[in-house]
Amino acid sequence: MSSEPRNTMRLKGDLSLFSVVLFGLAYISPGIVVTIFGVVAATSDGAAPTAFAVATLAMLLTGLSYAKMARAVPGSGSVYTYARRMLDSRIGFLSGWAMLLDYFFIPMVGWLITAIYFNAQFPDVPKWVWLIVSVALTTGINAFGMKLADRVNKVLMFIAVGSLVLFATLCVVFLGKHGSSAPVTDSLWNSGTSFGAITAAAAIAAYSFLGFDAVSTLGEEARGGAKTIGKGIIGCVIAAGAIFIVLSFVMQLVHPGAKFADVDAAAYHLKVQVGGETYAEIINFVTIAGSIASCIALQASAARLMYVMGRDGVLPKAVFGRLSAKTGTPVRNLLLTAAAGVIAMKLDLTTATSFINFGAFLGFAVVNVCVIAHLVRERRQGRAPNLFSYLVMPVIGAAVSVYLLTKLGDIALQIGGVWLAIGVIYLAVLTKGFRRPAPEMTFDDDNAPTERDTA
Repeated sequence: MSSEPRNTMRLKGDLSLFSVVLFGLAYISPGIVVTIFGVVAATSDGAAPTAFAVATLAMLLTGLSYAKMARAVPGSGSVYTYARRMLDSRIGFLSGWAMLLDYFFIPMVGWLITAIYFNAQFPDVPKWVWLIVSVALTTGINAFGMKLADRVNKVLMFIAVGSLVLFATLCVVFLGKHGSSAPVTDSLWNSGTSFGAITAAAAIAAYSFLGFDAVSTLGEEARGGAKTIGKGIIGCVIAAGAIFIVLSFVMQLVHPGAKFADVDAAAYHLKVQVGGETYAEIINFVTIAGSIASCIALQASAARLMYVMGRDGVLPKAVFGRLSAKTGTPVRNLLLTAAAGVIAMKLDLTTATSFINFGAFLGFAVVNVCVIAHLVRERRQGRAPNLFSYLVMPVIGAAVSVYLLTKLGDIALQIGGVWLAIGVIYLAVLTKGFRRPAPEMTFDDDNAPTERDTA
């Protein structure tokens, strides 16, 4: 462990509003809209931009609640922190447990996306082979340490944004030359579209926004504190939503309807259509490189979270709270996430993204409930926050989150339900039948491992 005081690594007051928004966008990775376009278009019956618009509105409602909680609970925050402070330690634990579902399995989605891009480039090699290669590569890098991963990811983000701008431009040029084979309005709503299809697609599209809530953890580093964080969360959701809606709209115009030879690889075929084979292959390699770098960060974050929980006694310390004597990294946790990643061999992108969303939607609903609990506390102390802002809007936000959760596929609901049931049983053991407060998880930077721990 490093002997350097932890607070020397902090960025107190250094982050501007723009930096906070950029952090959220980097975590979200805007290029995900291109990757899952085929799935969203197929599910929405050819109205992908409308599905992304609905998802943006839903995320904005929850983003407003995150902004309120960032002001109410200054410092580094999360759905776990808010639920523990505003509701109950046991509810907070289960919220954190649901959050762990995202962290633990989200690398699996990253590996699956990487395998899909590899397979599109080299179709003669089965997708499962590329999945194994991706898992092994990133696990090996994380096991031996990757101090430059953060810098590499930031560089690749700017490259990725540049490639998105180029792709959007090529789509517009293509439409200028060839036009669209269907009326423009069909990309927003057509004869095959239904409310159920749009909301089901929005539930999948919401995966694109995962990570905007990570902005709430920057409370102590942002210039202006909670006020900047609140604006940053809203700005991040609006900026991401604008990118998703515009890109999905031009893509839907280039390829009207919901029929694809392969919904998972639809983005690659669209790139061939608008830019030719050479362009598609070059951009595909850029996407693969960015995807691998993203997988490194996702897996490292998941392993780090499990290590912190193990060290704090929330998870068995003997398994999760140990570091490798040789490399100083949580190798066991890396191997566990790698094992979970292999599950993707049996899943398609629709199923994988939807069950990751189970934990997210549950967490989003809880954050909205926390705002209502905060309102009750404030009124008891003689203060009267605006009822529309602190009651009506979070009620709508919670209802929308729960509704979107119900629109996930049966497999996603079953996996999420089992995960939550395991959490309830585990919580019962930890609290001696719910009679004691739940142990505290430390998700913030104050109790995080040092650089050597996570290298």
